[in-house]
Amino acid sequence: MDDTHTFYTPTVYVIDDDDAVRDSIGMLLNSVSLNTELFAAPDAFIQAFQPAELVNLQGCILLDIRMPGMSGLECQKWLLTHQCHLPIVFITGHGDVPMAVQAMKDGAVEFLQKPFHEQTLIDSIHNALQIDQQRCIHYEQQARVNERVAQLTPREQEVLKRVVAGNSNKVIAGELNLSQRTIEIHRAAVMGKMHVSSVAELVTLMTMLEVT
Repeated sequence: MDDTHTFYTPTVYVIDDDDAVRDSIGMLLNSVSLNTELFAAPDAFIQAFQPAELVNLQGCILLDIRMPGMSGLECQKWLLTHQCHLPIVFITGHGDVPMAVQAMKDGAVEFLQKPFHEQTLIDSIHNALQIDQQRCIHYEQQARVNERVAQLTPREQEVLKRVVAGNSNKVIAGELNLSQRTIEIHRAAVMGKMHVSSVAELVTLMTMLEVT
């Protein structure tokens, strides 16, 4: 879809209970023109936003894996449960391979062990932001497709499902107990409202709704 215009304004959310580490990371990221917000604990991050805001955040999370109270892994699971899909870069002072494996299985994009090179951290953050920007673009595309589907009448939606499934006008007419001419009219209306000129384009649009 060429009409997507996502305005992407990412923030790097740094969650680390070590004041010195948290502040130094904040200064480093600010020095390369990255917006940052700093939190001393996962609870502080969670409480800073309403659930609806968490879903719509743009950016990524830099998350210490071992902290008093809620751990980094527990925070990751909580965020996933509440539909917050910001990419997470984990940092740790412990070479904990099982934790790293679990974090990656749950969708973390990187796992860095302290001390790490500044450029390594910056590269990991930029990679996470690229992933998140693509996620935001995809979500906006899904929203646009849903808006178009919502404009269809119930009958047109029935025709849409069958066209995408590869059924011919004759088959659709038989299933809906309508004439082929009526199906042709509904089909043309579907193509117009969905802003496509071919069945292949229509299938591509509808496939977007199946990918999260």
